[in-house]
Amino acid sequence: MSAFDELMAFQHQTEALAQIAGRLGWDQETVMPRGAADQRAEEFAAIEAVLHARRTDPRVQDWLAAIDDAALDPVGRAQMRHIRRDVERATRVPEALATEIARLTSRAQGLWAEARANDDFAAFAPVLEKIVALKREEGAAIAQTQEAGAVYDALLDGFEPGTSAADLERMFAAMRPRLVALRAACLERPAPDGLSGQFDEAAQMRLARRLAKAFGYDMARGRVDKAVHPFSSGSGADVRITTRTDAQDPFNCLYSTVHEVGHGCYEQAIDPAYALSPLGQGVSMGVHESQSRIYENQLGRSRAFSGWLFDRMRESFGDLGMSDADAFYRAVNRLRQGHIRTEADEVQYNLHIMLRFDLERALISGDLAVADLESAWNDRFEADFGFAVDKPSNGCLQDVHWSVGLFGYFPTYALGNVYAGGLHQAMRAALPDLDADLAEGSLDRATGWLRESVQRHGGLYEPRDVIETAVGKPISEAPLLDYLEEKFGLLYGL
Repeated sequence: MSAFDELMAFQHQTEALAQIAGRLGWDQETVMPRGAADQRAEEFAAIEAVLHARRTDPRVQDWLAAIDDAALDPVGRAQMRHIRRDVERATRVPEALATEIARLTSRAQGLWAEARANDDFAAFAPVLEKIVALKREEGAAIAQTQEAGAVYDALLDGFEPGTSAADLERMFAAMRPRLVALRAACLERPAPDGLSGQFDEAAQMRLARRLAKAFGYDMARGRVDKAVHPFSSGSGADVRITTRTDAQDPFNCLYSTVHEVGHGCYEQAIDPAYALSPLGQGVSMGVHESQSRIYENQLGRSRAFSGWLFDRMRESFGDLGMSDADAFYRAVNRLRQGHIRTEADEVQYNLHIMLRFDLERALISGDLAVADLESAWNDRFEADFGFAVDKPSNGCLQDVHWSVGLFGYFPTYALGNVYAGGLHQAMRAALPDLDADLAEGSLDRATGWLRESVQRHGGLYEPRDVIETAVGKPISEAPLLDYLEEKFGLLYGL
């Protein structure tokens, strides 16, 4: 076997073990008994030690040194790009640190869920303080400097290669004024009616699974379960998603499902030839979020598709108190004051991300102590949204991400929205009569366009390259902002 073949065979096993670790995480958040938390933490630490040892195995460096990237085809060169990058990051992080992060964040997930249920940030703060310290240490090891900006960028690079905090600051500075102005204009107008009543949670799950199939999610290679915080897990032939239900808010379940289906379909659509290799998963979280957000919003909340969903909702729940499909469309997209990011409308969603971006950078830099996080969150939220946080579960305890060490992840949600704005513009140009399909509940052409333009490539291209190739021009926040102003301008008669 050549050095390349030996390396790829070794990498195949490493990727398989990483998928097993992911399955442990899915189990922990769905069906694991509460009493198993400490044992699961040790299991996570053990498998992380194995993965770290494989990623830093001296044989990998020997194989890489023996491979002439120029002699490989484009797929082979892409594989080497990912492996070299991952090896460089892994070799800079001590094994003891990697395993302790895995152990602590496994335990912390359950502690966060309990603190959230009890609205008790003080109970969670000590473990979060330890996580922040460990992630700061990890970022410094990768960046090989203690400089705060570089430490945060090193963590961010793990989710969105090639993007820096400075890039995001420029993007957010361009987005904020137009978003704030649009929100103010909409909230000055009479609010559309929302749904009211009780909605059977079993019926919500049945409709959620129907929606998943409508958007192309392959249930033979996936499943839909319930979790405190919706998420997706896995790649290739085993891609699982979760959602949640609220008897008073079926949109929470349905649109969380469509969002996670976007993630799941991306993973299921990657070229099977890349399975259990570095190319066999989504190339970045920003690109991943572009898929989940375009499924959820530009497709799922469109006037055409919401008309189809209106009929399915009436089949499932009877009279919704909505006079017609237009009223339902306004309900699906109405702006309202709310604390929860995952329930936020398209106009306000990115403002939630900007808040988290600034706070997590302050935590990593040491400018914000964990003990002061709750008050800092509450002050910033009231300044940004104009009303107070009433309890921690509606504030700094609402998201799972920091409890599992995902610092640098939050801004990829907003970046995904920007990517989705460009993709939607390009999709509409390619499929000008798409609304006729959506009105019939047919997503095949829309998801097919995304599959061919983005999803099938997996990690073959760099994140920005795959988006810019799909949209045919440089990435810009303008298409997203133009789409929002047009859509909500018509909805609110601006």
